[in-house]
Amino acid sequence: MKLLNLDFKRIAHDTFRIAGSMVIYTDPFKVTKRDDADIVVISHEHFDHLSLEDLNKVIVPGTTIIASPLCKEGLQKVKVKEMRFLDPGGRLTVGTPKTGVVQVEAVPAYNLNKFREPGKTFHPQGEKRLGYLIRMDGTTVYFAGDSDLTPEMKSIRCDIAMLPVSGTYVMTAEEAAEAAAAINPKIAVPMHYGAIVGSDADAQKFKSLVKNCQVEIV
Repeated sequence: MKLLNLDFKRIAHDTFRIAGSMVIYTDPFKVTKRDDADIVVISHEHFDHLSLEDLNKVIVPGTTIIASPLCKEGLQKVKVKEMRFLDPGGRLTVGTPKTGVVQVEAVPAYNLNKFREPGKTFHPQGEKRLGYLIRMDGTTVYFAGDSDLTPEMKSIRCDIAMLPVSGTYVMTAEEAAEAAAAINPKIAVPMHYGAIVGSDADAQKFKSLVKNCQVEIV
C-alpha cells in the first residue's frame, strides 16, 4: 500500500516492509518470502520481535541491523555489513546521497500499565527497549515498538505513526487513539495484532476512534 511516497506491506504482528530509496524491515516475524533488506530495525529481544529464523530470510551481507542493546546476545552470530545497538536518543545515518539516505533515531518504548505481576510491567521503563523514528525520502515514520502512551511519545512528530493496538502487552485501541491524537500524524497505521494477541477487530476499533488523522489498515 502506498502511504505518502513510501510503499508499506504488513507481514504480520509488528513486521512491516517499508520501501522507498531503500528497503526497511521492522521486527521480522512470520516472514514467508525471502527478501533483501537494506535496513532492519529491531525494537527489543522478545521472540516475536527478535526471531533469527525470520531475520535470516530478509538479511544479506550488505544489510544494516539497528537494534536495542538487549538484542546483543541474540544477534551475536548474525553477520551483516553493519550492526548498531542504539540507546534511546541514539541516531544513525545509513546510505549515501547516491543510494539514498535513511536517518534512524531510537526512542523509548515501555509500559506504564501492563503488568506481568503486581508492580512489574512487561516492558519496564529504563530497560532500553525501543521505538524508532525513520526518515526516508522526505517522510518520517514512527514505529512505536511495544509501548504504552508514554510522556516521550507525546512529543513525537512524524508523517506516519505505526501504533500497537492489541492491549495486554501494549496500548489498547483506545490508548492508541489517544496516542494518535497526541502525535497528530498525517496517517496512523495499527499494528501488533493478529499473531500473539489482538485481532483485526482491534485495528478496526482503532480506526473508528481516531478522528484527527487518516487511518490505514495495511
